[in-house]
Formats: sequence, C-alpha cells, structure tokens
Amino acid sequence: MLEYEAVIIGAGQSGVPLAMKLSKDGIKTALVEKRLVGGTCINDGCTPTKTLIASAEQVYRIENSEKLGIHVPSYSVDFQEVMQRKNDIVKQSREGSEKAIEEAENLTLFKGKAHFMAPKEIRVNQGMESAVLKGKYIFIDGGLRPAIPPLEGLDKVPFLTSTTLLDLKECPEHLIIIGGSYIGLEMAQLFSRLGSRITIIEKSERVLAKEDADVAEAIQDILRKEDIRFFLGAKVNSVHGQHPTVNIVVDGKEEQIKGTHLLMATGRKPQTEDLDLEKAGIKTDEHGFIEVDDQLETSIKGIYAMGDIKGGAAFTHISYNDYVIIYDNLMNGANRKYVYRQEPYCLFTDPQLGRIGLTESMAKKQGLEIDVFKLPMEKSSRGKETVQIQGFMKAVTEKESGKILGASILSAQGGEIMSILQMAMAAGYTALQLQEHVFAHPLFAESINNLFTT
Repeated sequence: MLEYEAVIIGAGQSGVPLAMKLSKDGIKTALVEKRLVGGTCINDGCTPTKTLIASAEQVYRIENSEKLGIHVPSYSVDFQEVMQRKNDIVKQSREGSEKAIEEAENLTLFKGKAHFMAPKEIRVNQGMESAVLKGKYIFIDGGLRPAIPPLEGLDKVPFLTSTTLLDLKECPEHLIIIGGSYIGLEMAQLFSRLGSRITIIEKSERVLAKEDADVAEAIQDILRKEDIRFFLGAKVNSVHGQHPTVNIVVDGKEEQIKGTHLLMATGRKPQTEDLDLEKAGIKTDEHGFIEVDDQLETSIKGIYAMGDIKGGAAFTHISYNDYVIIYDNLMNGANRKYVYRQEPYCLFTDPQLGRIGLTESMAKKQGLEIDVFKLPMEKSSRGKETVQIQGFMKAVTEKESGKILGASILSAQGGEIMSILQMAMAAGYTALQLQEHVFAHPLFAESINNLFTT
C-alpha cells in the first residue's frame, strides 16, 4: 500500500490544477488517470471542437465575402489538414500538462483505472499490475461519457459519439444527428460548413429545451438557412444498415432517413459505474452523479467530488472553479460554497449564444416581477459594419430595482458580450446604469446601451 496525503482520481480540469497546487505546497499527492491527461476539455471537448469550429467559420466567411465586396473565385477544404491542425493543438495542450505533472515535486501520476476498496483506499489497475493507494483526502474528478440510449438495431450499426466523431478521416457526405441540444447543434453547423449534408432528429418539439423559446427558435432558423434539416417531435423506432437508415415517426407519419454517418448526441452520463463507490459508502443520485454538500464534500468526510461527475453545470470553467473552492476551503480555512457562484456558459454556434443567470421563462416560473429587454442585432452599428446581424441581445431585470437577473446574447461574440453583463451582475449594476455607461464606439458591447433603452 502506498500512502499519500491526497489522492486525485481523474486528470481533468479540476484534478490537474489541484494536484499541481497541492504538490507545490509540499503535500504528497497521487494523480490517477485511466485515459488521457487533460480530461474531456483538452481531448474530446473544448480544445478540439472549437479548433474545428474556427476552420468552419472561415469557410463561412469566404462563402459570404461578396457581401463585403470581396470576390473569392474558388477555394477548397482539405478535411485532413483541418483535422491535423486540431490534432496538433490537442497534442500540444495535453503534452504541456503531462510535462508539468512529470516535473512537479511531490506528485506521482498513475496511469490506470481506479476503484475504491474502502473509504480511503483505492486500487489502480495498470494492465497486468496494480497498486493500492491510501489517502487522507480523496478527490474524484471522473467526468462524463456519452450516454447511448437503447435503440432497436443500434448494436448492429456503426455510429459516432462526440468523442469518435473527432477521429474521422473524411468529411461525412450525410451526417444524421440524433439529439438537438448543445453538442448536436455545434457539430451540425461545424460539419455542414465543412461540406456535410446534415439532418437533426430531436424528440422534443424544439431544440434547446432549457433556453427561452425565442432563443431556441432563432438558433434553429439560423441553422435552417444553412440547409440543416430538422425533424422535431420525432420518435426514433429503429436504425439499421452499415450506411445507417433511421426509422422515425413524426406527426404520426413514418419516415426513413438514409445517411452515410450517424452521430448519437443524446447526452452524457457520469463515469461512476466502475469506481465501486458503494465500497466507500459514497452516495449517488438516481442518475449516478455523486452527491455533494455545498462545499463539494461527499457523504464520506474527507472525500470530495469535482467537475462534471457531481452533476449540475458540466463546463470546464465550473470544474476549474470547483478546484478553487476546495483548495481555498481546505488550505486557507475559507468557507466558500459553490451554490453562490455564477454559472455562465456559451454555445459555440455562429453566432454564439452567451448565457448567464435567469432566462425569461425561469424568472416567470419563479413568480418574479420582471422587465424584458431585447435588441435585434440588425440594429447594431457594429453588426451592420461587419455583416453580422443575425440574432439578438436579451436581458431580464427585476422590475422594481432594475437589477439584472440574466441575459441571453445570441450574436457575434455573444460570449464576450455576455461576460460584460455577467460582471455587471456581480457588481450590482442596474439596467439604467448600463444604459448610461460609456462603451467604446463602435463595439458590439456598445449595443448594451441600446439594449436597455428599448
């Protein structure tokens, strides 16, 4: 048995910075990773997909350059070069993390699968060998993996997930996507712009069920204009064929959709099944997420869960902030609670959707007295100048005080604009203060003045 003060399961966006920080403080630390250092963000999520999206956006700019008086007689997309650029950036990011871990004092990296033997004891299986680690503190950063629903015939059909999609050697001729939420929509627009024909099948009556209806409808309309086809309120009965055919029922009618590739974008689930959490007495919810208190401690004292595996908002920045909270509480005696933090996020379609705080529908469900402000981007000076007028800015404020409760920014640089409103919310700015605030002209951010004038 190898004894450590801290044992961290998962080298993701909580696990790695926590391991580095603890080891720098002289704390003997073990970091266990069964797959690749960097977690989903570096290997399967943010880094590779946003790198590919940058290439896809460039295609769109070229195809629409005539609106700016620029005539491009011809161009071509080298899919293999696009994917290689992605691979190079991912490799650089991952190897940078690996090197930092390797050079850190008081830190040992174990490559293998971890599972609990007792509350503070973990076995790590490394091929034919294994090691038993004992830690005063245990931190679980196990992340999520694609959730695949049971569909008739799916076990006989080659299909892609958000992970395996990134290993394609050729651009799909016709990519069928089951699932019309965040991952599905990003991948739809990305591969459409690189040359694929796209069909999205969604069981709900609209995409992005967590967003306001006007936001979801606007995004869907933008994607439809890029020739992306939608089947909404569709039930998938079965799939079959090496070049997949998906059998659905929509509006009471049976449809057969034939494609060359099938992407299952049907959500993600926690990687808790193989951890033997019951041997440690660690409680999970009905979906397998690890239950934590407001300081991220599990049902067992001294064992913490960080990042996506604990449920809630599954974003890199949230995972990183989990590390910040845990470290500050344990090492500095702070009393930080994750339930009080802001949880911004961004959908990287083009235009982007930046989101913070309450939506209009959420505020109404809570019975709040609100004002709703909305500004079409076609009224933005910067939007007109750059031919980026799709979408709108939308904000929700408390009627009596003018306090900003939330914002949905569907626009070019929507995430950056949302971040300005996020900071305003943190500072307690009101709608009137932002209406009168001085922003540099002619930025997209300047439209915040006009948003709160409407």
